[in-house]
Amino acid sequence: MKVDVLLGLQWGDEGKGKIVDVLTPDYDVIARFQGGPNAGHTLEFNGIKHVLHTIPSGIFRKDALNVIGNGVVVDPAVLLKELTALEKLDVDFSDSLLVSKKAHLILPTHCLLDAASEKAKGKDKIGSTLRGIGPTYMDKTGRNGLRIGDILSENFIKKYNQLKNKHLEMLKRFDMSLEDLDERESNFMAGVEKIRTLKLIDSEQYLNDHLKNNKKILAEGAQGSLLDIDFGSYPFVTSSNTVCAGACTGLGIAPNNIGAVFGIFKAYCTRVGSGPFPTELFDEDGQILAEKGNEFGATTGRPRRCGWLDIPALKYTCTINGVTQLIMMKADILSYVDKIKVCTHYKINGELTDYMPYEVVDAKIEPVFEELDVWDEDLTEMNSYDELPAALKSYVEYIENQVGIPIKIVSVGPDRKQTLLR
Repeated sequence: MKVDVLLGLQWGDEGKGKIVDVLTPDYDVIARFQGGPNAGHTLEFNGIKHVLHTIPSGIFRKDALNVIGNGVVVDPAVLLKELTALEKLDVDFSDSLLVSKKAHLILPTHCLLDAASEKAKGKDKIGSTLRGIGPTYMDKTGRNGLRIGDILSENFIKKYNQLKNKHLEMLKRFDMSLEDLDERESNFMAGVEKIRTLKLIDSEQYLNDHLKNNKKILAEGAQGSLLDIDFGSYPFVTSSNTVCAGACTGLGIAPNNIGAVFGIFKAYCTRVGSGPFPTELFDEDGQILAEKGNEFGATTGRPRRCGWLDIPALKYTCTINGVTQLIMMKADILSYVDKIKVCTHYKINGELTDYMPYEVVDAKIEPVFEELDVWDEDLTEMNSYDELPAALKSYVEYIENQVGIPIKIVSVGPDRKQTLLR
């Protein structure tokens, strides 16, 4: 048995949470492999919207096990809020939610350091979610971090205070208020107490044992491939490996145990925060996509920048991830525009390229567009792919021909029911 991987192919916000929820009945285990509460995975069903930040998106399916892997960074205060929300919905996670002892903890002072660093950058800020993600990963690679397993130690408070005091010394360089630190710490410690009641595991052993027992595992990624610390639009990226290889290091899965790779993309592009965006729209079409697509960050509430589909970027992320199947989201939103454009190449210094190069951050990029047929039908009530308008089917086939990978699912709305299989 292999581990299938599901990840985003753009700058995040592709709709991963919904598709994980849709696919979960086919799997025994859903395992989140990187990122932290900077993620916002939105699920809609039974008329209710749910937003998850740390917990895997299979948690609402009764028979699935959900693992927070070692590559994830966990804010106990945020996790406590998520668990409290689940309890209000009578979701029993006592046996279905498991947390790696090797996952790192986000301290309150990590969040303060994040905010201080972003403030110091001024107009050059990267657009951090200010959730403490970057400073936590810095402590992890600097071998200073605290892990979930540390909360079981008799010396946990001592270890916590040592790291906290180190952060406070660093914060003296910045003009940062610490007046809410006590409240942040109180919420953090309450979250720690809640985590102690969960199943804390050696996740790499747990997952490999399940593989040996022929259990089906789906690895869930957060953010998007163009935000990968190595392959994204650096420095306007996140602090973890969001690509398929991150599933190996974030879960302890060997590369030869990776199976299908599901790549999710929107029928257009969005981006939150700073950084290059070659196909970004500043006109009425961009406003329509933002309004009709409800393009606001699930974690921060910030408006998303919108643009046309970027084929060079999509081909690039398909290549580095080894994508075997594509999933197209928000096809229904393109029903509202008067034209559809697709970027097929970039022109950089007068030369054409069909992939995303190193120069994407600093060079002036001129996108080369091709205009395609539009449709104006309401897709949200359609129940099968055969019902879709011919222009949309042509759009799907056009993308497949450009990228060379089949599109197996087309989403026509936010609800789990609005998911059409090909």
